Amino acid sequence: MSFTPYLNFGGNCREAFTRYQEIFGGELSIMAMSDMPGDEPLPEGADNLVMNAALKFGDHLLMASDVFDIDNFGAMQYMYVNFTTTDLDQAERVFEALADGGKVEMPMGETFWAPRFGVTVDRFGTPWMVNGEAAEE
Repeated sequence: MSFTPYLNFGGNCREAFTRYQEIFGGELSIMAMSDMPGDEPLPEGADNLVMNAALKFGDHLLMASDVFDIDNFGAMQYMYVNFTTTDLDQAERVFEALADGGKVEMPMGETFWAPRFGVTVDRFGTPWMVNGEAAEE
């Protein structure tokens, strides 16, 4: 059993997931709304919106799409995507990359539960927690 975060974006899903692939690596697949089968017409301007994006890296899967109603799309709130690694250098690198152009809520630092932990909202509006855990001995 697994849980997979599924994020929604207001027209910048492709840009966000291209950036996430640069940060995390992995295999990215993106399907545009215009690639949907069927004869149903799309709302005006929706051709290039993302119907489904999937980024698979290691045992992780992150998925998303754009919303049709971009004008009424609001920022994500009251949730975070958590990324955890035992590689503390990777935790630092990922945090800095996600924070670039975004807003740091809690700078990366040592906590009572982990050697490295930080919270940021990236430039696409996605809230992230990055955990650098101690490797098991």
